[in-house]
Order: sequence, then C-alpha cells, then structure tokens
Amino acid sequence: MMVGVALAMATMLLFEAGYGLLHPLPAGANAQDPATMNAHIAHAPLPALLLVLGGWVVGALDGGLVAALISRRHKRVAALAVGVVVALGVVAVTSIYTHPRWMQIAGVLLPLLASWLGARLAQRRAAPTP
Repeated sequence: MMVGVALAMATMLLFEAGYGLLHPLPAGANAQDPATMNAHIAHAPLPALLLVLGGWVVGALDGGLVAALISRRHKRVAALAVGVVVALGVVAVTSIYTHPRWMQIAGVLLPLLASWLGARLAQRRAAPTP
C-alpha cells in the first residue's frame, strides 16, 4: 500500500505543477499564508481547478492499481486504502485552504471510486487467460 500512496502523491504533485503553470502565484506571494492561497484559489480558472481534481483522481487510480498489483493478499483493501489516504488528504487541504464546494465533494468521492477502479483493473490483469 505504501508504494501506491507514494505513487499517488507523485502523480498529484505532477498535476499540481500543471496547476502552477496554468495559474501561477504572483511574484512575491507567500504560499504559506492561507489568506494569500485562499484568494489565489478563489480566482483560479476552471481548467486549473479541474487539473488539481484530476490529479487527486488519477493519483488514487494509479496508486490503487499498483497497490493492488503488488499486494499479496487483500488486493482490494490495499487499493481502497490508497483512495482513503487521498480522500483524507483532500479533506485536510480543503479545510486549510478554501476550495469550491463541488471540488471538495468530488475530491473526496472520486478518489475512492478511482482506487476501487484501480483494484478492478488489477483483478482483470491478474485473471488467468483461458
């Protein structure tokens, strides 16, 4: 599961880098200041917000898939655990920085669904061929 979580985090960081390219912080802005970040997120264009949400979803999918593939037992549990970690991370981030409500809801539900899908894909891959 830890490899899956690490992969999910790496994926999310890549998507966050894309957000930074689409909607960079102004020069001299303090990224550690919640008020600055809240104002920045409030003015983010929809494609930038969708990119962040996509990172959460794709991270849970690829992390869940890898966790299920390398788990010796309880493959679905390993995959879903990655989704739970991502969803909890979303809750943490959205409680610190204000995000649109639709993004908060989708950011919790979609990673859980994506990690479940990762487990399903791992099952198909591991299924014996006739």
